[in-house]
Amino acid sequence: MKTSSRALMKMDSDLLHSPAVGLAEEEEADMNDWKLPLTFMKKRHLEKIEGSKALAQSWRMKDRMKTVSVALVLCLNVGVDPPDVVKTSPCARLECWIDPLSMSPQKALETIGANLQKQYENWQPRARYKQSLDPTVDEVKKLCTSLRRNAKEERVLFHYNGHGVPRPTVNGEIWVFNKNYTQYIPLSIYDLQTWMGSPSIFVYDCSNAGIIVKSFKQFALQREQELEVAAINPSHPLAQMPLPPSMKNCIQLAACEASELLPMNPDLPADLFTSCLTTPITIALRWFCMQKSAKLVPGVTLDLIEKIPGRLNDRRTPLGELNWIFTAITDTIAWNVLPRDLFQKLFRQDLLVASLFRNFLLAERIMRSYNCTPVSSPRLPPTYMHAMWQAWDLAVDICLSQLPTIMEGTAFRPSEFFTQQLTAFEVWLTMGVENRNPPEQLPIVLQVLLSQVHRLRALELLGQFLDLGPWAVSLALSVGIFPYVLKLLQSSARELRPLLVFIWAKILAVDSSCQADLVKDNGHKYFLSVLADNYMPAEHRTMAVFILAVIVNNYSTGQEACLQGNLIANCLEQLSDPHPLLRQWVAICLGRIWQNFDPARWCGVRDSAHEKLYTLLSDPIPEVRCAAVFALGTFVGNSGERTDHSTTIDHNVAMMLAQLINDGSPVVRKELVVALSHLVVQYESNFCTVALQFIEEEKNYSVPSPANTTGFRINLRRSSRDLKLEISFSSQSEPGNLTPVRDSPAIPRLRSVNSYTNIRAVTTARNLNKSLQNLNLNEEGGPAAFSPGNLSTSSSASSTLGSPDNDEYILSFETIDKMRRVSSYSSLNSLIGVSFNSVYTQIWRVLLHLAADPFPEVSDLAMKVLNSIAYKATMNARPQRILDSASLTKSAPASPTSKGTLIHQAGGSPPMPSTSSSSLTNDVPKPPNREQPATRPPYTPTLGGQAPHSHQFPRTRKMFDKGPEQGAEDGDEPVGHRNYVSLSLQTGLCDWSAKYFAQPVTKIPEEHDLESQVRMERQWRFLRNARVRRQSRVITQRGISRLDDQIFINRNPGVPSVVKFHPFNTCIAVADKDSICFWDWEKGERLDYFYNGNPRYTRITAMQYLNGHDCSLLLTATDDGALRIWKNFADQKNPEMVTAWQGLSDMLPTTRGLARRVSIYLDRSKQGGAGMVVDWEQETGLLMTSGDVRIIRIWDTDREMKVQDIPTGADSCVTSLSCDSHRSLVVAGLGDGSVRVFDRRMGPNECRVMTYREHGAWVVKAHLQKEADGNIISVSVNGDVRFFEPRTPDSINVLQTVKGLTALDIHPQANLFACGSMNQFIAVYNSNGDVISNIKYYDGFMGQRIGAISCLAFHPYWPHLAVGSNDYYMSIYSAEKRLR
Repeated sequence: MKTSSRALMKMDSDLLHSPAVGLAEEEEADMNDWKLPLTFMKKRHLEKIEGSKALAQSWRMKDRMKTVSVALVLCLNVGVDPPDVVKTSPCARLECWIDPLSMSPQKALETIGANLQKQYENWQPRARYKQSLDPTVDEVKKLCTSLRRNAKEERVLFHYNGHGVPRPTVNGEIWVFNKNYTQYIPLSIYDLQTWMGSPSIFVYDCSNAGIIVKSFKQFALQREQELEVAAINPSHPLAQMPLPPSMKNCIQLAACEASELLPMNPDLPADLFTSCLTTPITIALRWFCMQKSAKLVPGVTLDLIEKIPGRLNDRRTPLGELNWIFTAITDTIAWNVLPRDLFQKLFRQDLLVASLFRNFLLAERIMRSYNCTPVSSPRLPPTYMHAMWQAWDLAVDICLSQLPTIMEGTAFRPSEFFTQQLTAFEVWLTMGVENRNPPEQLPIVLQVLLSQVHRLRALELLGQFLDLGPWAVSLALSVGIFPYVLKLLQSSARELRPLLVFIWAKILAVDSSCQADLVKDNGHKYFLSVLADNYMPAEHRTMAVFILAVIVNNYSTGQEACLQGNLIANCLEQLSDPHPLLRQWVAICLGRIWQNFDPARWCGVRDSAHEKLYTLLSDPIPEVRCAAVFALGTFVGNSGERTDHSTTIDHNVAMMLAQLINDGSPVVRKELVVALSHLVVQYESNFCTVALQFIEEEKNYSVPSPANTTGFRINLRRSSRDLKLEISFSSQSEPGNLTPVRDSPAIPRLRSVNSYTNIRAVTTARNLNKSLQNLNLNEEGGPAAFSPGNLSTSSSASSTLGSPDNDEYILSFETIDKMRRVSSYSSLNSLIGVSFNSVYTQIWRVLLHLAADPFPEVSDLAMKVLNSIAYKATMNARPQRILDSASLTKSAPASPTSKGTLIHQAGGSPPMPSTSSSSLTNDVPKPPNREQPATRPPYTPTLGGQAPHSHQFPRTRKMFDKGPEQGAEDGDEPVGHRNYVSLSLQTGLCDWSAKYFAQPVTKIPEEHDLESQVRMERQWRFLRNARVRRQSRVITQRGISRLDDQIFINRNPGVPSVVKFHPFNTCIAVADKDSICFWDWEKGERLDYFYNGNPRYTRITAMQYLNGHDCSLLLTATDDGALRIWKNFADQKNPEMVTAWQGLSDMLPTTRGLARRVSIYLDRSKQGGAGMVVDWEQETGLLMTSGDVRIIRIWDTDREMKVQDIPTGADSCVTSLSCDSHRSLVVAGLGDGSVRVFDRRMGPNECRVMTYREHGAWVVKAHLQKEADGNIISVSVNGDVRFFEPRTPDSINVLQTVKGLTALDIHPQANLFACGSMNQFIAVYNSNGDVISNIKYYDGFMGQRIGAISCLAFHPYWPHLAVGSNDYYMSIYSAEKRLR
């Protein structure tokens, strides 16, 4: 468009009475756009069907440890102070809260030892405690070695109190005594390490304790080096000695740095560090009272503190509550400050270590206030200034302020601490989570799960947190939530059920390895009862069945447990639930419980599970159909013992599944291929027989197909010694290139297409490669005909190169396509024992059909299955063929039926009579018997260096085994090839479905969030749409008197066959035979060009924009009945196929309008019949399809299924479709000249409400006007335009235009129609039949004559007409400039 939109806006304002009116209309149009449903925009269309990448879960402790032995070594020597410490007077005296001078020295020592043991026993009551009071070196050695011996691999604690001996030395020694207590004896840390071994934990309560930590590390390093030397050089003297233990796993806690003395404040205990580690609450309260702030709490004295009522482990008492708060706070500080792996190691691996480290944080806070810095190894970041300590001070303050009144008998008021922390967590959750640190209250939520008072709220908030995504689940697991929620499954409280089910669904969606823990603790029973509880809402039952589906997934213990818990009967009852996600997961759960688990399958058989699942195969939701296919697939894929009964069931299931062959959703068809592949694996030998039969058939039939491009002749002569190979090209013609080849001089490069990994315009080189894989070793030495259009695989002794492992296939796409067409009209059933084999034949046909599926992922999977069987069939058939080559029987080709005629391939020789052994054709094959030994071929053709063209072949050649009976002694052959299909084939559907539970469920979707970018972009598009509608309406209402101003011309890469304007932006799509080009008609530049992916003998015959008002998709229809939908075209991204399906299944190329000549004016020989015609209703999401068939098929794109087949009642093709959603009418123009009107609300027999037979020839266009009383306008090739009122039997108006019409379009708004003719001109008429423009020449200096018109299209709103002609040119004409 040349005029700017600003000028248009000005024109509008002149025309409209006031801006307010314009605004109201714009808003109204907007509302309509908002209401229009979007199609093919569900998750299954927008993302790849695969599970999320599993996050590495580090929360699970690989090596949980226990501290099983504790050595308490006290060197106090009561009454004698060591020489190197000058003590103050008064001085800190208390050891373990006992004054040693208050009793005799020996008694004091023993009492202190006993007290220290009690203090430790509070934290780890089950350990073995050994005291060593004022010991000698030998006593320490004996103690340590005996504890290590008993502890084996577990952890040992060594507690050293050195208050009565000199300080540690820089050489790494601590002090003990001699026997008579007359001397201090040094004890080397190196020796201590040797005796204690690893893993160990050391606590040093003495001055200068940091020295010990440093020495310890140096000695540990020295040990590591010694170990390395010994490992490298066995003759080294070190290697002869017993190896020293590695000290990597040792933990140390020291009271102060290397240069610091312990505090001597008389108000503190002498063993302040030990008190912090073992009696934290007592010391914390005393220290609190010694601070200045304690004066704010009147009446609280040190004496009163000792009288605080309660027990440490009873949370309902003041002391127990303080202890609980202290645990929560120290845990929280550690989780927020420490690196995750260090937190796991110190705070989650060992109960005693965790307690000591929590208390160590307190020690750091208290001792730093006395200029003492406790040291740990591994070292912790400083925590003494963390904000959570203020919460602790507040809790202590509130508790102590109640003390005086509690003493008088008043009831204790519990602390608000946990309630406040939960509120803080809730506030964090409401503030949005993008790019924020995790909430620091998470460990407190964990603590609160233990309390009945707060449990419900804590679970609710935890659920909200886990719903933020997998990262939140990983965080919660790393905090240590798992054992808590596992224990809660033992609770019978109904109100917890929804919360626990939600939380467990979140956990299992992220980490499915928890299945084992659940079964071990009988957790699965909890979810079985939720599933069986019909009063539970459907979403909670869905989560329960998802959890059970994870429990039984590839886990036989889980399958066994759930089978006993009656899971199958429970699931079957819920199959008809109205909630689609529940139906989907019930089916997946069933599919998983009997996957490779025969008892469950038989339980399913007894409950007729397979028959109950059949109803889901026609479910309106594609994911549910998919899940049902998955369940039926694993049902037949069971490798248990085969009985007649089970075989019958398998056959029934297979035939039910086969009905989904033309399902509209590729997700379902992919699952169908996998389900059938299970069947193929089960009945491999039967399928091999069928495969051979089809391969023979395919060679005997030559199907007329335009696929022959290059003919090969490959001649293999066998001499006694080696194989010689000659390749000759018999006819050279244009190869089907990766870029579609055309007569145009410059072929532009096609854009690569993401989802089209295997574009099927096969290159010559690739065909050659394929042919070489299909060598025909003809025993008689005669040449065998080859053509890449239909490569054949000899079943006699095909030397098959390359195995199905790589992407080189035995059966090429063309062979399979030909087989498919052969099978549709050959008398295969007469050749094979019908009674036994018909199921296998039909399933083989289904797979052939799926291998030609328009969606690449479906066809790739089917190709894998077919090739796997073809490979084995030819391998298994080879040995006996070669052995009895003399007695081979000749079988004549089966007689062609009336539908197909025997036509020789171009460049090939007549088909040879195929050689096939009678055992394969005449006998009814026996059921597969696993025990039969296979014969090994005595002669394996190898193609070595002496053969010409040997570079085409791999140097080494591997052969797969002959089937399931292969013995293990054949070392050179990969064993277990039988499972080749089943193991590698899966769709990822279940894992993809599980992602739903891992992602936020309660979050508002982005498109509903008024502030989101998605919403803003949509709003912008809808405003643009309203503007286009309004401005174009102004122009068309004024009337258009001419339409010949050429606003765009360009040479298209291929001959345009269909053109389609985008309704709202300046883009036009132009399709040629098999590719689509996008142009910006305003800027005159090409935006995109890509290959549609249809086979070579098909062409694009129709295009539609879906969701044109919003996120546009392009639908292309080809004359083989396939529909493909594309996204990301005409922008900077690569075009991607969203979905594709067989819209019309009966339009096989052989039946496609070859003999039907419609009119003398039309040379339709190049184009076949009408191809496929479509019409689209955005309001209802219905797609009408028809063409060279006798029906109009209506697809519901939301359900991705066929909803209706309307019989046309005519014996000719449908050439044009038009529908109106408000009146439910469908109008079809036909090849016999009739125009038929159908009301789709009525049944198939009475839905044809009107037939007009006024045209004498092929109807080019039938158009139903969209207004409430809109008429039908139809035009035939003879140029007669007829207007019909749907309720009257005769036309209400007739206009005559040019004869020899090739293309015609009607402008929906402006009442114009344009006719394109073979005679190289375009005539534009108004509704009165007056010619307003005749266009014969292109504009420009050399204004050449327009070519024969191949396609025409009006813009839905603007007065623009796009014209494509046979000379490759694409031009657009518009109304006069002044109008625009």
